[in-house]
Amino acid sequence: MLMDPNFHQTVTLICKYTPNGAMGIVINRQHPDLKAQTVFDELGFDFLPEAGQTAIHFGGPVNRNELFILHNDPGGWDQTVEVAQGVGLSNTKEILEAIAKGRGPENYIFALGCAGWGPGQLDFEMRGNSWLVSPVHTDILFEEPLAARWRKVLSKNGIDPALFSGVAGNA
Repeated sequence: MLMDPNFHQTVTLICKYTPNGAMGIVINRQHPDLKAQTVFDELGFDFLPEAGQTAIHFGGPVNRNELFILHNDPGGWDQTVEVAQGVGLSNTKEILEAIAKGRGPENYIFALGCAGWGPGQLDFEMRGNSWLVSPVHTDILFEEPLAARWRKVLSKNGIDPALFSGVAGNA
């Protein structure tokens, strides 16, 4: 069981996985007071009031000063990496300004920071049963209320968290 409080009951979208390590974004935690308006003001962007009220998620404990945008329509934006079918990861001013002005992708998540693993680290954690693995569910990613995402992912995978054990093992 993973004891790191940064990941207790989180849903983390793995965005990159290579022999050199892995990177992901936590999608079910947000900063309590931080909104996109702060980012838009800092960059000097004009923005629509509703865009300024967009929540900023806690994307993970690595690169805490870097903003990442998970969004649909990954093919429509420069320097976007498609991380799952129909889901892109960006962090350019172009997409931020488009979102600020209401011309961005329909669905998006702003995340400050990310999760990161060194070579073999995520594999080691997986062998230790520290993580449950699921396909990407874009309905959960963009539509499910934040507080329900963890349980919804478990449910979609036939898992009842009431049956969890505090002891991990391998068959």
